[in-house]
Amino acid sequence: MTTTTIDVATIEPMSHHEAMRLQACELDRVVAVLRSLDQSAWTASTDCPGWDVRTLYLHVLGASEAGASVRENLHQMRLAMIHRRRHGGPLEAALTNVQVRERNELTPDELVERLAAVAPKTVRGRSRMPAVLRNHATMSIDGPVFEKWKLGYLVDTIYLRDLWMHRIDLARALGSSVELSDDHDGRIVADVVAEWARRHGKPFYLELTGPAGGRYTDRPDAADAEHLTLDAVEFARTLAGRAPATGLLTTVVPF
Repeated sequence: MTTTTIDVATIEPMSHHEAMRLQACELDRVVAVLRSLDQSAWTASTDCPGWDVRTLYLHVLGASEAGASVRENLHQMRLAMIHRRRHGGPLEAALTNVQVRERNELTPDELVERLAAVAPKTVRGRSRMPAVLRNHATMSIDGPVFEKWKLGYLVDTIYLRDLWMHRIDLARALGSSVELSDDHDGRIVADVVAEWARRHGKPFYLELTGPAGGRYTDRPDAADAEHLTLDAVEFARTLAGRAPATGLLTTVVPF
C-alpha cells in the first residue's frame, strides 16, 4: 500500500507500453492459478451472473484469441452484431455470448493450454496496433456506459481491467486469496481512481487499504468533500457494479 497521499491530478496516464506489460503479467498470473485447479473448482459460481469459473475463462480465452488475430477479432464482431440484431442488448453481451458459445466444447485442461499458448500472441497483437488507430479510431459503447471510446482506451485500459477483475472474480469463486502487489495491482487501482475522480469531478479523500491500496485526494478540505475508507479491491468491485454503492461510489467506471 502506498502511504503518501496522492493528488489524483498527478497520476500519470497509463502508456500503451505499460498497459501491455501489465496485461502480460495478468495473463501469466491467471494461467498459473488455472493450472492449479482441480476439476470441481471449474463449476464454482462467480460474481458474473450465470457464469461459473469455466464459462468465465471461456470468455477470457475468446477475448485473448481476438486480441491475437485480426481475422478472429473480425469474426467475433460479425457474429456479435448478428446476435445483437436478433436478440437485442449491448454489444458487449453479444460478444461474450459468441466467445463462450464457440468454445463451449473445451475441457478445462484444453482451455488452460489454449490460453497459455495464445497469451503472448495476444499481448504481441495488441502491442502492434498502430498509434494512429489507438488515438483516433473510435467506437460507440452501449453499456454499462453510453459514450464513445478511443480504440486505445479499449485495447489498453479496458482489456487490462477485464483481465484483472476476472482474476478477482476467480479468487472469490474459489474462496482463495488473490496475488496483489503495489507495483502491479496498485498501479491498476490508481488508474481506476484517477478515472473515477475525472468522471465525478467532486472533492474527496480516499483511503484504500490492502496491498493494492493507497491514499488519494482532490480538494479534501472542501465543505462537501466525501471521505471514504475501504479495501482497494472492494473499491474496484463496487465501481464495476459487483457490490452495493452509495455516494461517489455510484460513479460507474468501466471494466
